[in-house]
Amino acid sequence: MKKELGIFLLLAVVCTVTAVLKPLFLSEANLTNLANSIGQYGVFSIGMGFVIITGGIDLSVGSMLALVGVVLAIALRDWGWPWPLAVLLALIIPMALGWVHGFLITRMDLQPFIVTLCGLLIYRSMARWITHDGTPGFGNKDNFATLRFLVFGKLFQRIDPASGEITFGGIPTPFVILVVVAVVSWIALHRSVYGRYLFAVGKNEEAARFSGINTRRVIASSYILAGLLTGISAVMFAFYTNQVTPSLHGTFYEVYGIAAAVLGGCSLRGGEGSILGIVIGTTLLQVLRNLVVMLGIESSLEWAVMGVVILVGVLADQMLQKRAKKRLAVQRT
Repeated sequence: MKKELGIFLLLAVVCTVTAVLKPLFLSEANLTNLANSIGQYGVFSIGMGFVIITGGIDLSVGSMLALVGVVLAIALRDWGWPWPLAVLLALIIPMALGWVHGFLITRMDLQPFIVTLCGLLIYRSMARWITHDGTPGFGNKDNFATLRFLVFGKLFQRIDPASGEITFGGIPTPFVILVVVAVVSWIALHRSVYGRYLFAVGKNEEAARFSGINTRRVIASSYILAGLLTGISAVMFAFYTNQVTPSLHGTFYEVYGIAAAVLGGCSLRGGEGSILGIVIGTTLLQVLRNLVVMLGIESSLEWAVMGVVILVGVLADQMLQKRAKKRLAVQRT
């Protein structure tokens, strides 16, 4: 909880400074856009958190977003599939890829970094090959308007019946989806036996195995779960952009997921992390992106900001680990 409190205070400071420098930060339109992006990035960041807690990493998220987005667009537009069936396919593909990752890591003893790095290259190339480097889109067809509303609409929007003006823009559905995913994930991670297994495997895989935990199954399940959440994000991102350029769609998005998880208290060594922390970390990253735009900082520096943030997070984690070891050593003596 100390880590979550620290990152929350940092978020509050960044929001306050940004609001003072640019009052438009608190405008309804900006907050709505911010909530939309937090929802889109937050869902797959939670999946990344599950993987990191087991001591793994997933570098293929961005390419997976591109591949799933391409397949979804083709299934809806070219194949004419009903949207529930197309969405089901969009969720099954990343889950299957997550299972492959888990199999290679747990059964073939390959490093998660290598497996998912290869996934990053393979899935991006597959997306480009399937479309022949084209850009499939959704257009304005009404046959999947319901899906468009579910992943890109707004809830609780208020309209003045007299004037017809919008008095409240509503809450973006991606943010609502994030809240639902976060609550379910919180219960799974912090209030279930499965969650305790994830932490145990991440803390000490060998000890967890000797205590009777099927560590292979637990690790593989974390990649499948991450694939499911990446699939949900992929549907949201695809409709947000309304078209999918396979060479660019989702590029480096895995960095956002890793950064959000690390900032939120997930240790890259595994065994630590929380859903609340990941959500706060995602919010901080999106506020920083918003800050870059609002303060007129060159967009080319956005990745520099992300790099600094991740570095600071890792350094803080390293310092906390050393301090904890020293405290434990003092208590033993």
